[in-house]
Amino acid sequence: MRVLLALSAILALTACATTPAARGPVAVKIIALNDFHGALEPPKASVPATDATGTAVQVPAGGAAYLAAAVARLKAANPNNLVVAAGDLTSASPFASSQFLDEPSILAMNMIGLDLNAVGNHEFDRGPDELLRLQNGGCAKHTARTPCRVDARFPGAKFRYLAANVRTRDGATLFPATAIRDVAGARIGFIGLTLKTTPSLVVPTNVATLRFEDEAATINALVPKLRAQGADAIVVLIHQGVYAKGYNGEGCAAMTGPLLPILAKLDPAVDVVVSGHTHNAYVCDYAAVDPARPFLVTSAGKSGMLLTDIDLSIDRAAHRVAGKRATNLIVQGEGYDAAAGPVPVQPAFPVYPAEPAVGSLVARYVAAAEPIAKRIVGRLSGPASRDRNASGESVLGDLVADSQLAASRADIAFMNSYGLRADLVPAADGSVTYGQLYAVQPFGNVVQVKGLTGRQLRAVLEQQFDSGTNTVANPNMLAGSRGFTYAYDLRRPAGERVRDLRLNGQAIADDRVYRVALSNFLATGGDNFTVFASGTDLAGGPEDVDALEAYVAAHPGMTPPVANRITRLDPPPAK
Repeated sequence: MRVLLALSAILALTACATTPAARGPVAVKIIALNDFHGALEPPKASVPATDATGTAVQVPAGGAAYLAAAVARLKAANPNNLVVAAGDLTSASPFASSQFLDEPSILAMNMIGLDLNAVGNHEFDRGPDELLRLQNGGCAKHTARTPCRVDARFPGAKFRYLAANVRTRDGATLFPATAIRDVAGARIGFIGLTLKTTPSLVVPTNVATLRFEDEAATINALVPKLRAQGADAIVVLIHQGVYAKGYNGEGCAAMTGPLLPILAKLDPAVDVVVSGHTHNAYVCDYAAVDPARPFLVTSAGKSGMLLTDIDLSIDRAAHRVAGKRATNLIVQGEGYDAAAGPVPVQPAFPVYPAEPAVGSLVARYVAAAEPIAKRIVGRLSGPASRDRNASGESVLGDLVADSQLAASRADIAFMNSYGLRADLVPAADGSVTYGQLYAVQPFGNVVQVKGLTGRQLRAVLEQQFDSGTNTVANPNMLAGSRGFTYAYDLRRPAGERVRDLRLNGQAIADDRVYRVALSNFLATGGDNFTVFASGTDLAGGPEDVDALEAYVAAHPGMTPPVANRITRLDPPPAK
């Protein structure tokens, strides 16, 4: 389903693109993506869709070479175009990109022709200095990993990062707040920004020198400035989003999520909001919610599996957008084999050939990563999945918590469910590779040990349900290590929901100090677990993926743990 506005203007878009007029309308195509997360190779995932006969199908999608071909086809449809992104191009990436500090993903975006990218929260995972290196190029070392390991020279991004609400200590923005691009005589103003809660989503010390300001206030302050600079259209690129059903959405009324309060405050002069972060795909005509704010709101999901095709008819004489429409297109390239069987190419949907130059780049970095990724580190007797049971516990979360306990002199270890990025599925012979472990924990966090009282442990477990983005409806469950158990009852009031904390069968004492192992991300209050930050720093430890590797290697043929450490006392909602 397409969102259509000002249909008569839209019908004239092609003619406008080929019939020049001094101050007449011009058709501009904006091609948008978000949350690419370094997905150079096809992610072996699909988009649920319905074909022309009404049959539900799974359409295989993604892969940088296919994304490049899809962008090229859209560009060919209208030479008046720009390619933009709404953040998280990098980090939380598959092995072939993250192992090389996401340099190949930046190079791929250069080749695709990306023009602008708003910073996302994950782009701060390695700190601002490393993010500035991705923009400016060079081989300066800012992380534990060595840059420029495949190519001796890294040129940096040809596209421009935007960060309107990210300020340094001197009050300047880390990257430019806005950009104006002239397209066939139409001036389009862009505002790029990330969510203000970024410090709770990355290691807080990585952004300690930065200030993240309110999204709506930032946008509204910049709109009149762009207008004064002659902008005919205003496009917001924001790394924040909503939750929706269906890759083209089912109307704004069905949407929920943290972007909605921001939209409700926006200057009505905004024409398009390209969003991200939630990994949902949608196209929304916000006029259906608020006729005074008739902008489009879009997201292309994640991992380059979709592109948003946005057409604007810009009246240059009146300095306004006369018509606009948007739709999400599936980037279908090749089928794949899934656990449930083959997922073939769906001929009812466009199929894109791999773009050779980008395909060659990807192949080169995949080849460089292969020997590292394929190294066998141990064996498991069965899979460890991120899937949560009725209590919110996962086998993989328990396994990772156990590995961090083993890597430290601690009493208890915790792993946050949102930090698990891939299932751990051994090969037929039970073998597990380093690349698989890295896919589980790709952030480069290190294990720390903190001292927390039993009272603080109870408080931090309460924060699973009532802290920032952690809510009863959307809990970020903490997996505990072996020997640590607890129960919870969501019928009880906040502060009294967590019950019966025990360590090796003994009740947790409120005033006793326990040694707790966890990632430095959690230790500094990440994912809104602020109570962890109030604990006492006791010791450091290895990188989290190294702890997991050591644990798997030390227990050959290990059977993954049974997820029975958390008990839910209230009945879960019916599915």
